[in-house]
Amino acid sequence: MIDLHTHTIFSDGELIPSEQVRRAKTLGYEAIGLTDHADFTNVEHILNCVTKAKYLEEPMEIKVLPGIEITHVPPEKIASLAKLARELGAEIVVVHGESPVEPVLPGTNLAAAQCSDVDILAHPGFITEEEAKIATDNNVCLEITSRGGHNRTNGHVVKIAKLSGATMVVDTDSHHPSDLITTSTALKVAMGAGLEKDEAKQVLENSRALI
Repeated sequence: MIDLHTHTIFSDGELIPSEQVRRAKTLGYEAIGLTDHADFTNVEHILNCVTKAKYLEEPMEIKVLPGIEITHVPPEKIASLAKLARELGAEIVVVHGESPVEPVLPGTNLAAAQCSDVDILAHPGFITEEEAKIATDNNVCLEITSRGGHNRTNGHVVKIAKLSGATMVVDTDSHHPSDLITTSTALKVAMGAGLEKDEAKQVLENSRALI
């Protein structure tokens, strides 16, 4: 399992990085992204903390990618925050997409899709084909999520991604220990979103290019 979207105590997750990483390792994870919710008020603090979690890689034999999830930031500010995060050492940049279960500002999906410093547009809700094509052009992946609520539009995301040629990844958006999943469960999430088994296996492999 390669899961590039999880949260720790540095935003609204429940675990410190060492426990998050250890629990992930016991589930067979090869790599994990620590991507706490960030805006301009806390991005330095988050990255100063989670980049130190790189020390876990050798003793736990797992790839640890420090990063952020840009969350509820005005669309016109997303590109500059993503650039700043890269400068501060973020190895993975996620943007909190227009999930139907949160009041995300309209235009967030488009702003993320246009930004080459963004790796993943998380739970993008009812993303349009035009937005997905822009994401494809900028190598921004669309997320299929296992997280309750956000996953209501997984089927739509898969449909639009296939129409536009966008790259898909499967992540957990983990906040609680029980949110972490095995590769087998991730495969079921992808297939449940409408992918054939071979397609789902390929989607799980797509994350490898980001690590």
